[in-house]
Amino acid sequence: MSARLPTGGRLLDRSQPLDFTFDGKRLHGYAGDTLASALLGQGQMLLGRSFKYHQPRGLVASGAEEPNALVGLGEGAFFEPNQRATAAELHAGLTATSQNHWPSLEHDVGAVNSALTRFLPAGFYYKTFLWPRSFWKHVYEPFIRQSAGLGKPPQEADGSTYEHFHVHVDLVIVGGGISGLAAALTAGREGREVLLIEQTAHWGGRAVVDAPQIDGQSAEDWVKSALQELETMANVRMRTRTMASGLYDHGYLMAYERVSDHAPATPGPRHRLWRIRAEETRLATGALERPLSFAGNDVPGVMLASAVRDYLVNWAISPGDRTVVVTNNDDAYRTALALYRAGLAVPVIVDARPQVTGALPQAARDAGIRVEPGRAIVKVDGKKRVTGVEIGLQLGEGGAMEHIACDAVAMSGGWSPAVHLWSHCGGKLTWDEAQALFRPDASRPPRGDKGQPIASVTGTANGHLGTAAALADAGLELDVSEPAEEPMAPVWIMPQGAGPALKRKMFLDYQNDVKVSDVELAAREGYESVEHAKRYTTLGMATDQGKLSNINGLAVLSGALNAAIPATGTTTFRPPYTPISMGSIAGAARGPLFQPVRRTPIHGWHEANGATWEPVGQWRRPYAYLKGAEDRHTAVTREVQAVRNSVGLLDASTLGKIVVKGPDAGRFLDMIYTGRPSSIAVGKCRYGLICNENGFLVDDGVVARLAEDTWLCHTTTGGAEHIHAHMEDWLQCEWWDWQVYTANVTEEWAQVAVAGPKARAVLESLGGMDVSKAALPFMTWAEGELGGLPARVFRISFSGELSYEIAVPADRGMELWEALLQAGAAHGVTPYGTEAMHVLRAEKGFIMIGEETDGTIIPQDLNLGWAIAKKKEDYLGKRAQERPHMADPKRWKLVGLEADGGAVLPEGAYIMAPGENANGQRHTQGRVTSTYYSPTFGRGIAMALLIHGPDRMGEMVEVTDGQGGAITARVCDPVLYDREGERLDG
Repeated sequence: MSARLPTGGRLLDRSQPLDFTFDGKRLHGYAGDTLASALLGQGQMLLGRSFKYHQPRGLVASGAEEPNALVGLGEGAFFEPNQRATAAELHAGLTATSQNHWPSLEHDVGAVNSALTRFLPAGFYYKTFLWPRSFWKHVYEPFIRQSAGLGKPPQEADGSTYEHFHVHVDLVIVGGGISGLAAALTAGREGREVLLIEQTAHWGGRAVVDAPQIDGQSAEDWVKSALQELETMANVRMRTRTMASGLYDHGYLMAYERVSDHAPATPGPRHRLWRIRAEETRLATGALERPLSFAGNDVPGVMLASAVRDYLVNWAISPGDRTVVVTNNDDAYRTALALYRAGLAVPVIVDARPQVTGALPQAARDAGIRVEPGRAIVKVDGKKRVTGVEIGLQLGEGGAMEHIACDAVAMSGGWSPAVHLWSHCGGKLTWDEAQALFRPDASRPPRGDKGQPIASVTGTANGHLGTAAALADAGLELDVSEPAEEPMAPVWIMPQGAGPALKRKMFLDYQNDVKVSDVELAAREGYESVEHAKRYTTLGMATDQGKLSNINGLAVLSGALNAAIPATGTTTFRPPYTPISMGSIAGAARGPLFQPVRRTPIHGWHEANGATWEPVGQWRRPYAYLKGAEDRHTAVTREVQAVRNSVGLLDASTLGKIVVKGPDAGRFLDMIYTGRPSSIAVGKCRYGLICNENGFLVDDGVVARLAEDTWLCHTTTGGAEHIHAHMEDWLQCEWWDWQVYTANVTEEWAQVAVAGPKARAVLESLGGMDVSKAALPFMTWAEGELGGLPARVFRISFSGELSYEIAVPADRGMELWEALLQAGAAHGVTPYGTEAMHVLRAEKGFIMIGEETDGTIIPQDLNLGWAIAKKKEDYLGKRAQERPHMADPKRWKLVGLEADGGAVLPEGAYIMAPGENANGQRHTQGRVTSTYYSPTFGRGIAMALLIHGPDRMGEMVEVTDGQGGAITARVCDPVLYDREGERLDG
C-alpha cells in the first residue's frame, strides 16, 4: 500500500503538519506536499474516473503532465474544477473533491461502461447517433449533454482577483532546471537583462532528484550556489510558480503565475498573467517520460518510473510495498535503486531489451534485484489498484507467463522533449531515431517578421538527455559524474505481438480512454492522417493535451499504416501548455470593468428624467423616456409624434467623430469611402459608405469638410473605434508613406439633434447664428455661437424632418441641452430616445448598420449605388463587389413590406418561397431586416431584403410568424414618409 516513510522527503517540513479534506474525509500532510503526494501518503490511491468508461484512475505522473488526478479545489466563490492534484500545493484547510462519478468515487454507476467497451470503440458516436433521426433531439442530445465534461462548473461568482503584467527583457528563459539555470548564469554574466521562469515551486528540475555530481558537488548544492549567484545579479529576475503558457508570433510570450494558490490568505491577486516581449526566448523546458502500453497499464498503482522516484525522494512516499519496474531504457533503473535504498522491495525489473548491460543495470544486479531482459508485462492484475503482474517474452505474444505479486508498477518508455512552446510559433521538429524522440530542428526555428529566429532550445528539451550534454548545450562546460547509459530500445506495445484482447486494455490516452485498439481501428477505417486519427479517437484531446499519449499513439498509428514515424508526422501543439484560469485571462476586466460603461455629458439628466436604457457598444443610450405610468411602447409613440408634429431633442453625442487631416487626406478618404469625399467643398457635408476589402458594408455616416486639408467623418455609435482602427490599419500597413493624420475625437464633443417642424424656431429663440434655410441649407455646416455657446451646427437629418445637429465642447454639453429645453418649452420640445429615432428613420426608408447589414451585405443590395462614385478607379471593396457572386442579379435587394391587417412582422423573419427542402423546410427568398409599429401610419412597417425586390412592387409574399404559420405582406417602396423630401427644409 502507498504510505509515508518515517524519514526522508527533501521538500517536506515535518514540523508543519497540515490538515485538508478530500471528498469530505479529513486527512493530513505536511508543508511542502502537493495534494497528490499528501493523498498518496494517506493511502488514497484511487483519485478519479476516466471520461468515457469511468475506469478507476490513480496517479500516473508527478507534474503538469498528469492526466488522471483532476479534482475540484476550494469551495463557494473560490471553487475551481479540473485542477491537477500534482500541481496543487498543499495548504492548511485545502478542500478537494473528486470528479466524474456518481454516487461516489468508490462506487460509480458509470463504470458499467467498462463492461461495454467492445460496443463503444473509437468513433462509435459518429455511427450510433445517426439513426434513427428522430432520436437525436430527445434521446441522443440530452444524453450527450448530461455526459459531457469532467468537473462541475462553479456556482458562484469568482471571489478572487487577478492582474496582468507587461514586461520587456533581452532574454526570457523558460524552465528552472539545471539547463535553465546554466543559461541564466551565462546570460547574466554577459550583462543581459534576463527573466527566468519556472512552473513549479522549486528550482533544479530532475537533477536534484536524480543526484548527479556537478563540479564536485551534489546537483542540489550546485543548484543552490547557482541561485545565490543569480540573486546577486540586478539584471536577472526569477519567478517560480510561473508557467509559460504560449509562445506567439514575433516572440510574444504569455506566462501564467499562480501567485497565492499555495497561500490563499495572502493579500493580492490569486493569479497573474505575464505578457512578455523579449529579444530572445530560450526554452529549457526539459523532457517528459513516456508510459508503456501493456494490458492494464491504467490500473491505479501503475505510474511513470520518474514519478515514483519523485514521490519517494521529494516527499518520502512509497507508492507500494512491492514495486515492479518495467522499462526499455536505463533511466528506470534509478527508480529501482532508489526504492531499494529506501528499504522497499523490487521483485523484478522487466526490461524489453534483449541484452541489458551498463552501469545502472549492473548496480541493480549488485543490489540483488532480479533483472529480466527481453521480457514484458503482458497484463496487470487488479481493478482499483495493482495486485500483481503477468510477465512474459517481449517478442511474439508473450509466451508462458509468470505471475509476480506486487502493488505498484513503475514504467518507463523513454523520454520526449517538451517541444510545445517551440512548436506554438512555427518551430519544426526532427525525428531522432537513436533516442526515438522528436526534438527541435535548429535549422527550422520559429522566425520573426524580419526572418530572424525568435526562440532557441537548450538542454534536455533539445534532446540532450545526459546531464553533462544538457549543461554544455546551455553554455556551461562542467565536470559531471553520473553513470553512463546504454541505448534505449523503441517499444510501443508489450508484448510486441499482442492480440486484440490485450490491445483493448492497453491505454494511450488515460483521461479520454483511448486504447491501442482504437488507433488501429482508426487506421483500418481510413483515418491515415494523424490529425484525422486524433479527432476520430480523441487521442491527445484531453486536458493534458496528449503530453503522455501523443508519441505512443503516433507510433501505434505508424505501425498500423506500415509507415515510418516521421512520415506520419505529429499533431499540432496549441497554447496553453497547461490550462490556465479564466480569471487570469480577464485580469482586472471583470464586473464593472469588464466593459466600462461610457456616458455622454448629458447622461445624468437622462437618468433623472425617466430614461430606460439601451446598450449600444459600450455606451448606454436612452431607449425612451417614460412619463408617469407609460410603458415603453406608449413612450416611443409619444416621442415619434412629437418629432413629426413639433420638435424633439436627441442626445447624439455617442456618434463617432474622426478627424482626418493632411496633404493626402482627400485621396485617403476616397479609398476608404465608396464616394468621393475629396470633392466635398469646405462647409458642405455628404453621406458616405465604408466597405471592407471584401466589399461588404461596415459603416456609414456624414462626412463634413472642415478645411482644405481636414475632414470630419461621422460614424455609427458602435463604429468609432472600429472605423478608426480600420483607417489606421490601412495607413500603417499599406499606405504608410501617405501624409495623413487621424484622430478619434468622439468624446471631445457633445452633440444634440434638434428635429421637427419647429426645430429652426427653437434655435432662433436661442439667438446667435443665422440658421435660416438660406444661410444654412441642407447638408451644410457652420460654426458660431448659439445661446452664448461656441457651436458647430450641421444641417443633416436622420428622421426626414427639418433637423440640426449641434456639436459643442463636451464640457458644455449639459449647458446646451438645458438651453434647448428652455428655448423649446414654448414649442412643446420632447426628448426622444433611440427607438423613436429608429422608427423615424424606418418611416423615411433610411438604412441602419447592424439592422439592414449583417456582414454579408454590399451597398448595391440596399439600392445605394448612387453613393458609389462611378468614375473612381478604386476604393476598398470595389474589386470584391465586381465578383460574379456580388454582381449576381439574384442577390436579395432592399424593399419595404406592409403586413395584412397592420400587423408588426417579426424581426429577422424569413420570406418564404414555393417548395420545400428534403427535410421539410420551406425555401426562402428573403428576410425582414427591421420592423416597427409606426405611430405616423398607425400600423406595422418593415424593411426587408428580397430576391428581385425592386421589381416586385405590389406583389404579395408570405413571412414566417415564428410559430409555424405565415403572415401575408405586400412588397412596397421602403420610403413611406415624405418621398419628395419636402419636410427636410421645414
